[in-house]
Amino acid sequence: MNGAVAAVRSEPAALPPPSWLSWSVWAVAATFYLAAFYLRTSPAVMTTELMRDFGISASQLGQFSAFYFYAYILMQIPTGVLVDSWGARRLLIGGSLLAALGTLMFALTASYAIASIGRAIVGASTAVGWVVTLKLATHWFPKSRFAMLSGLGLMMGNIGALFAQVPLRLLVEHYGWRAVAIGSAACVLAIGAAAWALVVNDPSDRHHASYAPAELRQAHAPTIGRMLREFPTLFTFRNTWLIFLAQGGFVGAMLSFTGLWGPPYLKQRFALSSADAAAVCSVMIVAWAAASPLAGHFSDVLGRRKPIYLGGAIVAAIGWMVMFYAPLPLAIFTGVAAVTSFACGAVVVAFAFAKESVPVRFLGTISGAVNVGNMLGPTLLQPSIGWVLDRHWSGAFAGGARAYSVEAFHTAFALIAGWAVLSCILIAFTEDTACRQTA
Repeated sequence: MNGAVAAVRSEPAALPPPSWLSWSVWAVAATFYLAAFYLRTSPAVMTTELMRDFGISASQLGQFSAFYFYAYILMQIPTGVLVDSWGARRLLIGGSLLAALGTLMFALTASYAIASIGRAIVGASTAVGWVVTLKLATHWFPKSRFAMLSGLGLMMGNIGALFAQVPLRLLVEHYGWRAVAIGSAACVLAIGAAAWALVVNDPSDRHHASYAPAELRQAHAPTIGRMLREFPTLFTFRNTWLIFLAQGGFVGAMLSFTGLWGPPYLKQRFALSSADAAAVCSVMIVAWAAASPLAGHFSDVLGRRKPIYLGGAIVAAIGWMVMFYAPLPLAIFTGVAAVTSFACGAVVVAFAFAKESVPVRFLGTISGAVNVGNMLGPTLLQPSIGWVLDRHWSGAFAGGARAYSVEAFHTAFALIAGWAVLSCILIAFTEDTACRQTA
């Protein structure tokens, strides 16, 4: 008996994973999220080519871009289930394969319908990126670093969006958009190979201690039926539906402008080349990327979520209105756009804010719910802006595609400004969690 006790006592306790291993695993997921953002925003610098080659209007271009978001949203609840039942490793590998397939379909077809199907496949497959990134952060890092890692993850996404601006535009001008899309598919496949080689679902699979909460580790993998039942329950918690609706005012505004309609607007308003218009959007994306980890970090340091979240929303709402409706020269416009985008970085605080507002057992579901809120913004705004532009089209063409006046853009962009103001109102009614679990 004493020998058995001694044997038990001699069993060494599992140690936390080494930092290099945690960062290696997380970095693969974050790189896939980078690729997702790149694929999501890439149509912005090829609007003229796409409208010309597919023979489509602004409304149809907006719908084409939105097919990504339709599929992305539909996949959020299944993703919450699959990340627990299949694991991050399988999702990253499978998501990479499907994203590459969808990108190839888009690159190789002359059909608008098939290109839209390819776009939807990309949206569905990359929907796993953000949830997997948060899932791995929960398992491989201490809870105190979750908000900071959420910010770093969003920064990685914004780096992908940055690649989809000037660098992508220059590649399109030199090689054509179809060849560049084929190359993009190859890069996504490489990420899948890295996931196969490096990603492990939990530190315990490598004989290390897991950072995931005990309740989460002991819980049974959810089913889609359970997730569907839980989803409405989330909205009985006040902060959930306020955050859910507010997120679109940040993400919808940024992705609708930098991800689709900003470059043609800037070309029309300031007579810029495609590369120069993309450069202005790049400044915005850099500011957004830089702000994201800072917002998460300072929220942790301050010990509060609401002040940074609401402050960012207010500055962003004012910024969008000044950008669109004040007679600014290009230099000042770019400065205001950078400040506005920096303020939008507060969006990342919502993930920790929402997570702390519901019971721990809802972790996977709440991440998906907030992400649905994120994607509702561009899903509704991108095609709606296109619809308004077509209603105000004067009949002019440029480069074989429809051309829209500055006044038409300003009318359409009232949708962005309106949602940004609504976000301020919604966030004002949230209850701060003081960076701790309140439910």
